[in-house]
Amino acid sequence: MIRRVIQLALGLPLFGAGVALTVEAGLGLDPWTVLAEGLSLHTGIGIGWIANIMGAFVLLLWIPLRQKPGVGTIANILLVGTAMQITLDLLPPISGLVWQILLLAGGIALVGLASGLYIGAQFGPGPRDGLMTGLNRRFGWPVWAARGTVELSVLALGWLLGGTVGWGTLAFALLIGPAVDVGLRLFDTRRPAVVIEAAPDAVPA
Repeated sequence: MIRRVIQLALGLPLFGAGVALTVEAGLGLDPWTVLAEGLSLHTGIGIGWIANIMGAFVLLLWIPLRQKPGVGTIANILLVGTAMQITLDLLPPISGLVWQILLLAGGIALVGLASGLYIGAQFGPGPRDGLMTGLNRRFGWPVWAARGTVELSVLALGWLLGGTVGWGTLAFALLIGPAVDVGLRLFDTRRPAVVIEAAPDAVPA
């Protein structure tokens, strides 16, 4: 339990910090951050605070989907956007494509590892992930269809509002899956620690 709490407490702020790096890179964002940035541009509210507000709104959509939030769900809403905003406020301005690429790559890697930390803690899904699984359970939509429909809609709306869509958006979409997989392999608390002793004449597969 102590390990799980530590993972949650570290993973969520690191997730927000990773997303902040992709925002600062300015090369394109993931769909939900595109929407948060678009809303931030029109409201004058910091993008991190908008992310918190969006998380709370998405959680309201769980009600008709009969989803129940966990401790991790609530912590996600409170910590990710806050960490994002604090990181953006502390980051110095950058210039130059090389720095932008490095920030984007570092942000994606950090988001992947942080996802492994907080998802691996097993305290409940984030509000957006729960929306996908809720649509699957309530209406029978395949998870890939639910995720694709929601995220493409969010991306389109965010782009119309002025959010940053670019090749970084594509890079995030392609790389975040492998990055999260690495994070889960390292930090998933459900994975048993098994030591296999090979026979002397065993040949590695």
